Amino acid sequence: MQMNIKNVNVNYTFYDNKSKTNLIFLHGWGQNIEMMMSLAKPFSKKYNVLIIDLPGFGNSDEPKEVWDIYDYADMVYELSKELKIDNPILIGHSFGGKISLAYATKYKTKKLVLLASPYKVKIKKETLKMKIFKALKKVPILKGLENYVKNHVGSTDYKNASEMMKKILVKHVNLDLTEEVKKIKCPTLLIWGTNDTAVPIEDAYELEDLIQDSGLVTYEGCTHYAYLERLGQTIKVIESFLGSDK
Repeated sequence: MQMNIKNVNVNYTFYDNKSKTNLIFLHGWGQNIEMMMSLAKPFSKKYNVLIIDLPGFGNSDEPKEVWDIYDYADMVYELSKELKIDNPILIGHSFGGKISLAYATKYKTKKLVLLASPYKVKIKKETLKMKIFKALKKVPILKGLENYVKNHVGSTDYKNASEMMKKILVKHVNLDLTEEVKKIKCPTLLIWGTNDTAVPIEDAYELEDLIQDSGLVTYEGCTHYAYLERLGQTIKVIESFLGSDK
């Protein structure tokens, strides 16, 4: 399905179970709905589940202007409002996690699940995308998605990205949310691999300290794609975090 939000055609999948609990899944840079589907699908029979192709990826149009993280967060909010989704639980990986953080600083958010989410400026900012791409290629579970990785992830590497998406990427890696995330009050779950080279585990410990009501689950030996490397465990951990939400 598609809807025009902020003058951009946004592609999304929505499972409406008339639940009082709304889950929104946001993928990482260079990915699309498919990369979150294996995590989202188990929840789609019980909860309302929205999975979005972030603008510039998948079947969504590129933004017509250089968006920052808050523009993406505003897009998520406006799409949610159109779908009558209120007070969502955001589950975001990497770039999608950073958007989730920005969303929670502006809009009513029930809970957050952050999967290896960057939030601060790195000294070597230009290497962040390269690290994420290299980490992706090392994940064994993604062998079955080889064609997807080749066609969708590789093609969005910085050197092959459109001029618009290059500018958006630069804006993304240069935006530091360290002070902003201190505003977040909703319960927050962090899931991280100890061998994440794109967003190191040290960042996870710092983020846990910055967000008041947060807890960290670490996966020993896992990478930036820890949520996929231990998919079954991730699903169980999130189910436990959701608790009695219906």
